Amino acid sequence: MLLKLILTPALIATATVVGRRWGHVLSGWLVGLPLTSGPVVFFLALDQSRHFAADASLGVILGVASQAAFALAYVWIPGSIGWPVRLLAGTAAFTAATIAFRLERMPAVLEPMVVIACLLAAIFLMPRIEEVAQAVAPPAGDLPLRIVVATVLVVGLTTVAPYLGSYLSGLVSPFPLYAAMLAVFADRLAGPAAAAAVWRGLLFGLFSFLAFFTVLAAVLVPAGIALGFLLAIAAGMTLQGTSLMLLRARPAN
Repeated sequence: MLLKLILTPALIATATVVGRRWGHVLSGWLVGLPLTSGPVVFFLALDQSRHFAADASLGVILGVASQAAFALAYVWIPGSIGWPVRLLAGTAAFTAATIAFRLERMPAVLEPMVVIACLLAAIFLMPRIEEVAQAVAPPAGDLPLRIVVATVLVVGLTTVAPYLGSYLSGLVSPFPLYAAMLAVFADRLAGPAAAAAVWRGLLFGLFSFLAFFTVLAAVLVPAGIALGFLLAIAAGMTLQGTSLMLLRARPAN
């Protein structure tokens, strides 16, 4: 528990402070890192077993497609309707995708290919927008709120995981909490185009998320916790750098 209360706030605080130095797109790209799902699966491996955590990782992989569904639902609701409705639409899309994946489990080897196709389709379907260059100034208390929410989420998920089961725990843990927070703040202060920029950045960042959990699901049991996570981090960071180059090379409109 002490490790959860130290590691999770440190990860979120670092990502938030770094992200504030960039614009909306790069902020969304940054929170594509597995800042909550990574610690959740790590603690599941410690608390439950490597087999439990590896199975949860398979659920997390499909959760990437659920995040893409959230992003598309959010940006395609007309801006005149307001961000609360768009947030509800995104949550509903994530929930629907989660239920579908829970009811119809696919072979593990197919999961990464299906998710890659979903991410590419979501990027293609993102509306063409005028790039928003400047990040929105965060409201007072934003960083402490993120730390509290992240810590509660990690502790809560790792506590209820034995009751949800490994696979469902993995499906639920990638809920795009931080991207949604960034998008809502951007939406309120700079409009729907800023929110769409956040989601566009997230979609590019999710390729590293996918790489992290694909490697973790494959090697966690035979390699052990320490080596398994090191290999997953190496794969994730490699893809994160590649996605950043692609993101900067791709025009927003």
